[in-house]
Amino acid sequence: MAVSEEKTKRILIFSIAYVPFVGGAELAVKEITDRLGGFHFDLITFHFDRKLPKIEKIGNVIAHRIKGTKLFFSFFAFLRGLALHKKYKYDVVWAIMANRAGFAALFFKTFHPEVKFLLTLQEGDPLDYPKKQMGLFWFFLKHLFKTIFTKADYIQTISNYLAVWARKMDYKGRLEIIPNGVDINIFKKNLDNIDKLRSKLEAPLSYIWLITTSRLVEKNGIEDIIKALKYLDKKYKLFILGTGPLEERLRRITKDLDLEDRVKFLGQKDHKDIPDYINVSKVFIRPSLSEGMGNSFIEAMAAGIPVIGTRVGGIPDFIKDGETGLFCEVNSPQSIAEKVTEYINNPKRTDKIVETAQKLVREKYDWDLIAEKMKNIFEKLLAR
Repeated sequence: MAVSEEKTKRILIFSIAYVPFVGGAELAVKEITDRLGGFHFDLITFHFDRKLPKIEKIGNVIAHRIKGTKLFFSFFAFLRGLALHKKYKYDVVWAIMANRAGFAALFFKTFHPEVKFLLTLQEGDPLDYPKKQMGLFWFFLKHLFKTIFTKADYIQTISNYLAVWARKMDYKGRLEIIPNGVDINIFKKNLDNIDKLRSKLEAPLSYIWLITTSRLVEKNGIEDIIKALKYLDKKYKLFILGTGPLEERLRRITKDLDLEDRVKFLGQKDHKDIPDYINVSKVFIRPSLSEGMGNSFIEAMAAGIPVIGTRVGGIPDFIKDGETGLFCEVNSPQSIAEKVTEYINNPKRTDKIVETAQKLVREKYDWDLIAEKMKNIFEKLLAR
């Protein structure tokens, strides 16, 4: 039965990026809203690609794209939000991260205090990133930045690490930790796809393929994975999925280390195709320097391959060393190589780690469970 117009609750989302530009935060919004009926979702985002329409329905969300420069996104997104509010009378405003989207939601809340304000923290950069980005302006803007937190009616974070940050920013209200999730079904092994992809990539079983899936940025430690190959036998090779500002530098390092025949830069792949790339690999690695949570770890765990990460940010929420994964040292290629070898040389122990990790993902990280928890937050806000 269709939900009547009178019962439909309206939620306005501010997010700098959205589909088709998918990171962990954008994927989370898409997966959650797709599973929630009874709500009308409008989303205001930046117009990264002028070929995309200004207004587009994507799943259960109507995306409104703002042109201009990212510098002024907060202001123009706020104005668009005010215009939409005149038409729809929103019940909740939802900011995805305490960035320019957070400022837009704060401005909206200031003008419409009766509308409940939900702040979701998905930040993966070091927590001093806003201060570094603002530079000299931080002295003048730090109080306003904190107000994004203190004016929220409810904060949802994807990790304990970000929950602690929210409290450090003087937030005293309701807070809930709800991680990002994974569609477990799409990460099941498809043997036909794996064989075809292995042939296409020229990745025979005689080699041990490692994989990392991430933006090619400093915080994800990809340079350390490349350098780790120097400590491993030549049968070990590496897939790198993703693009980013460090790609040219990483290719140059690969060439300088004479590793071009052992490293494959595969570029950006559609999210639905990532499971097949993971499943032709033996070990997933991301030696992060900082991490809000790390969706890619959960996806690899769901796919049934062992993971290696660092003990930073939100990663310890799901990697328990020797139980659901292995920790390597930060900025240590040799430590990465040692952990890879530990997995390969101890297949029975590795199988047990993989089994435990998959059980954890099924019980805590299925998107259906996550969406239900987010629905409960919306209901609490609307009840109050």
